[in-house]
Amino acid sequence: MQANLSATASDRRVAVLGAGPAGISCARWLKQYGFEPVIYEAAAGLGGQWNASSAMSGTWTGMRTNTSRVLSAFSDFDHPPGTPVYPSQAQMLEYLTRYAREFDLERHIRLKTRVELLEREGGTWVIHSTQGGIRRTEAFHRVVVATGRHVAAEVPSIPGMETFTGVLGIAHTRQYDGAERYRQMDVVVVGCSISALEISSELALAGANRVTTSYRRPRYVLPKLMAGVPTDHVMFTRAAALAAETASPGELASGLKSLVMRWAGDPAQYGARAPDENILAAGIAQSQHFLTAVAEGRILTRPPIERIEGQTVHFVDGTRTRADALLLGTGYRLSLPWLAPALAEVLAVDDHHIDLHDYTFHPELPGLAFLGMYDQVGPLLPVLELQSRWITYAWAGVGGAMPDRAEMLRGLARSRAARHGPKNVLMHTMALLFARRAGVEPDLARWPQLQGALNSGPLAPVSFRLQGPDSLRDAPARVESPDTPFLQLQRAS
Repeated sequence: MQANLSATASDRRVAVLGAGPAGISCARWLKQYGFEPVIYEAAAGLGGQWNASSAMSGTWTGMRTNTSRVLSAFSDFDHPPGTPVYPSQAQMLEYLTRYAREFDLERHIRLKTRVELLEREGGTWVIHSTQGGIRRTEAFHRVVVATGRHVAAEVPSIPGMETFTGVLGIAHTRQYDGAERYRQMDVVVVGCSISALEISSELALAGANRVTTSYRRPRYVLPKLMAGVPTDHVMFTRAAALAAETASPGELASGLKSLVMRWAGDPAQYGARAPDENILAAGIAQSQHFLTAVAEGRILTRPPIERIEGQTVHFVDGTRTRADALLLGTGYRLSLPWLAPALAEVLAVDDHHIDLHDYTFHPELPGLAFLGMYDQVGPLLPVLELQSRWITYAWAGVGGAMPDRAEMLRGLARSRAARHGPKNVLMHTMALLFARRAGVEPDLARWPQLQGALNSGPLAPVSFRLQGPDSLRDAPARVESPDTPFLQLQRAS
């Protein structure tokens, strides 16, 4: 489908910063609507986080996704037959590479090109970049920032860190490169995020001598599979998103906790530290093996670190342990160092926040869009695609996709208020947000035969190709096919 374009021949070039899943998804949709993407990528290859050879990647060879195959894909490009339910890092990189080839994106990517400065001059955006030591300055009418939210490690200040003498030193989990070097070693992993729990589990099962996890806030932990059904198919549904819009915090917490307790139980039952009774305050992480490894004594759980003295790590409860390595699974800070100071001031950028209308636009910065700049819980690729479509439709003049100034000002107010709430956003709420902005949320009344799948099944990307711009003829069949997880989930429930 080709829409009537609002862009003229002179302003169809769009700079896209980053060739990860966000950048290539947006470039694919921009091309469909007649724009010419110019993709800046600092690494030697595309893939973003899934390119383990990139200095900006937090993945490692052999790593598996924590989101299922169906929800780790875009709407019009499936993983090949035989791909496991949870693909590996290499399979995800190959998927993104094939996607880029399918939509003829590779010729638009400038590899080994680092953006040094983005600034506003008059009515244009100016990008200063370097490639092979050569500096280049170019002007664009439009720019999409798709550089990723998880590239700059958040490193806590722990008393005595500088005295640590463990043979493998201190590293952020972003630098983790597999379990082999930790065999027969004593390792302390700090944090209770998915990456911290998955790495702790991998170390414990791959021959580390002793693995200790230390964390400030104990979370409830879900496995990757619930009765053989991927957890993200159960947790991230349209019904859950709609309930979150109307339920009180207490009702939401009660319903969520009931579901988690049914499928995973209380971590304290396994011997892990007990989380807060309020599941919204505690939070949820995911790991297939962590709680079992704790129950088997393969992983010890401890409260936060009080101080470090040489190879001895002291915890606030008075216990201590010897460590050869300290791994910090302590998250990431927002990093946009190439933003001109004047732009950073308008956007009110700090280590964790940026002021935007619905995570995307700013009323004072026309022609600039941000993509994927949120700390999301749950599958990311379907959400990135929906946000890419919204940006494209807005700039191409499709329907009412471009918000007016008044609407964006209201969005900025919501963004500023959210600074005082939870920093994580949930996949299902984000998917519905961007689907509505793009005009592609399916109307259940139009699809009576699909209501069960669309309401209670996973928010698979094809479900947002049923109607609206760029609907697909085969989308209904793909949604109701016996081979899709929708019906598998219904049979298992």
